[in-house]
Amino acid sequence: MKKGMTIIYPEYNGLYINLTNRCPCACTFCIRQKAEDAEFDNVDTLWLEHEPTAREIIEAIEEESKKDAFKNYKEFVFCGYGEPTEALDVLLEVATFLKAHYTLPVRINTNGLGDLIHKKSIAPLLAGKIDALSISLNSSDPKIYETTVRPIFKEKAHPAMLAFAAEAAKYVPKVILTTVETTITKEDEAECARLCKERGLTYRIRKFVPLD
Repeated sequence: MKKGMTIIYPEYNGLYINLTNRCPCACTFCIRQKAEDAEFDNVDTLWLEHEPTAREIIEAIEEESKKDAFKNYKEFVFCGYGEPTEALDVLLEVATFLKAHYTLPVRINTNGLGDLIHKKSIAPLLAGKIDALSISLNSSDPKIYETTVRPIFKEKAHPAMLAFAAEAAKYVPKVILTTVETTITKEDEAECARLCKERGLTYRIRKFVPLD
């Protein structure tokens, strides 16, 4: 595939920040699984030539803030072709800058496996820097989760993700757990909703984006 340096990009009503291509998962529904095909092999790719430094990201955001379109953004979102918490130090530095210089809320789209990645609890580090987390729950059933998400952490991943979500709620104002429509049964969705409700977390079903 071609590689470039798309560090920031507009998506929905947010300015998205592409930190890394590293990810401990290989989700069956992820666009990454199809990204080497010609349909996605273009100059707009999110595959990075190198991981951007905090300074590179900040400079890109500052340049974007000079454009008229900047006033239309409703949030900053750490999300790209990788798991943002893989580049945790850079994420935290950029988030600190964003909170100091802009009024837009800051969100992370994450698989929730940051604790396993860094072998420590990362939730306390998000306090005051992150306003919302969107965590990929994917299934209430650990076995279905492992088959769908295919994490390198195997059976440790599902309980670690749930534990991270519960811990993060102590430090982040809004924590949302998500599944993707059509990838699990309605019964599983109902169980996901129950899991979230008993933990005081929000549950959302994301739209499925076909790979073909």
